[in-house]
Amino acid sequence: MAKSEQARRVLIVVENLPVPLDRRVWLEATTLQAAGYQVSVICPMGRGWDAPFEIIDDVHIYRHPAPPEAHSGAVAYAREYLSAMWHWFRLARVVRRERGFDVIHGCNPPDLIFLLALRYRLSGVRYLFDHHDVCPELFEAKFGRRGLFYKVMLLWERITFAFADVSIATNESFRKIAIRRGRMKPENVFVVRSAPRIEKFRPGPGDSSSRKGAKTLLGYVGVIGQQEGMDLLLAAMQHLIRDLGHADVHLAIVGFGPHVDVVKADVAARGLQEHVTFTGALYDEALLKVLNEIDIGVAPDPKNPMNDISTMNKVMEYMTLEKPLVQFELTEGRASAGDASLYAKANDPQDFARCLAQLIENPDLRARLGAQGRARVLESLSWDASAPKLLAAYDRIFGMVKRDTVANPGAQKQAESS
Repeated sequence: MAKSEQARRVLIVVENLPVPLDRRVWLEATTLQAAGYQVSVICPMGRGWDAPFEIIDDVHIYRHPAPPEAHSGAVAYAREYLSAMWHWFRLARVVRRERGFDVIHGCNPPDLIFLLALRYRLSGVRYLFDHHDVCPELFEAKFGRRGLFYKVMLLWERITFAFADVSIATNESFRKIAIRRGRMKPENVFVVRSAPRIEKFRPGPGDSSSRKGAKTLLGYVGVIGQQEGMDLLLAAMQHLIRDLGHADVHLAIVGFGPHVDVVKADVAARGLQEHVTFTGALYDEALLKVLNEIDIGVAPDPKNPMNDISTMNKVMEYMTLEKPLVQFELTEGRASAGDASLYAKANDPQDFARCLAQLIENPDLRARLGAQGRARVLESLSWDASAPKLLAAYDRIFGMVKRDTVANPGAQKQAESS
């Protein structure tokens, strides 16, 4: 790579997960670093990633204490976001002084990182918006209503897109929002799908102890939260065992989140303790050992305005490991999995259980769906397919940076002193 290209400096800001735990952000950071970019990251601490500063694979990571996650109420959200913003501005000054940056790469939620981008805009720093979640729809899914705060989130989203020079979307549905609701020019919106690295996320031997002696092992991996449909999954398990006669089944729930205790209480209330194991958060080889052992992956995310247009990481991970899966009928769920999944009627746990039973009873169908899923990933859905699109988005925004420098030769000097 040319010397001028090596000077490309990026600051990635993420609020809701530490890095490298946030797998999408880590893939982006390491891809950029491998392409010759200088990458810095600001993120919260948590889940064992608690060092205030760390260098991993040449990516410089600046972490701040994570505020308590808000679950309800405007005051709680204001406290969480204000705390995060204070740390963004504090650490950005440190990064600016120590390493510099030409582009701020903001990962939502929340749709407030544009405030940091605004601070450095007059210094010639461009803003790339990484659209992880549709925040207005997330609020609606979480609280079952719209109201004033929903309108505020629409406003934040609109301002975010207005300040973004380039936006990257996780799928075509998000791209349409950027163009229609965000009023961005189509040529400035790039689809960069989330997907595992196929060289690391490989089918292989699993850990048989995960089965707990059961003939069939189901697997869930992801956040254990309010909008992930865990209640629907447990209702499906209950119907599968009690009414459809598949008692020789076990469910491994891998992950963490704010509703773990609620879900555990639901397991007890339904009398499913012998059929469900909570592994907690697992990473790297420990995660692969469980996921490679499962027979069927489950994605119980209910159909709502957010989930219908969101790409679920768990779906991509099951497919990459050649596992068949069951999910509810969702627009982007079908766009990801195609014929590699069975689709239950929207938010119908009994139909979800019937789909599980169909796969349990038909090993050939399981094998066929698993093979189709992995083939889809290898052909067009792996990170190897997404990385060039990420780099194209960066070529686009750094072309803007270069034009700024040519138009105003003093901008670089002003930027370094700001």
